[in-house]
Amino acid sequence: MIPSTSIPAALRRLHRSAMSWLGGWWRLLHFAVLMLELALMPSSYRQPLRPALARQLVQATAPNLLWFTVLASLISLVLIRIVVVTSQSYGLSRFALEMVVRVLVLELIPLTAAAFVALRSTLPTGLELAQRRAEGDFGAQASGMALLRSEYFPRVAAGVFAVWLLAAVSCVLTLLLAYLSLYGFTPWALDGYTRVVGQVFNPAVALILLLKILFFSFAAGLIPMASSFYDGASYRPRASHGLNDMVRVFGVILLIEIASLMGNYY
Repeated sequence: MIPSTSIPAALRRLHRSAMSWLGGWWRLLHFAVLMLELALMPSSYRQPLRPALARQLVQATAPNLLWFTVLASLISLVLIRIVVVTSQSYGLSRFALEMVVRVLVLELIPLTAAAFVALRSTLPTGLELAQRRAEGDFGAQASGMALLRSEYFPRVAAGVFAVWLLAAVSCVLTLLLAYLSLYGFTPWALDGYTRVVGQVFNPAVALILLLKILFFSFAAGLIPMASSFYDGASYRPRASHGLNDMVRVFGVILLIEIASLMGNYY
């Protein structure tokens, strides 16, 4: 039998875990409000903060844009070919384009863009800032608005913008590759192509896609930086800190994807 004294201890541990979990999400919400406030302030885009913001935007997008475009193109070509061959074998060729658009443009490309930016940019940057805070590199600004404005806001804005840019470029490229794969280099199928794509992107689906990309960008840009800002002073070993942030980011992305699937197909 379980000793009666272990029950209160287990309840206390459960209470501490629940309060820590709720506190983490409350700090994330507070951090998001602070970033929104800074985004709406004109002073965040003036000298001497403008060069830092521009530098972070370039560092978060330029190296990732080429590699992600190549990766998205390869994945798109493979999946387009699989969908086309499968639909032809079942006599459903007229539905091939719609399936390609729904699977790639609506679901896989935005999800992959958010994951790519998180793994390549925001998660490593969050770890770097957390380590610098633990080592005292920021001095007296360690928890003030000056630190948020000079160090965190440019990186959050860069992560959000990187997801937008990668998703937009890859979606357009995928639509172009789908047309070329299905019809070849001919302009005569453009009317039918645009009609099918327009039927897929009705106002509700287009709105859900935009909202999904927006929330994906918030998850990839905000969560690692919020963890770095609030937990940086008690920086844990690199693997533990990065793993917790990664689990939280991908958990939120998964919930957003489930919500978008429910909005599109239920």
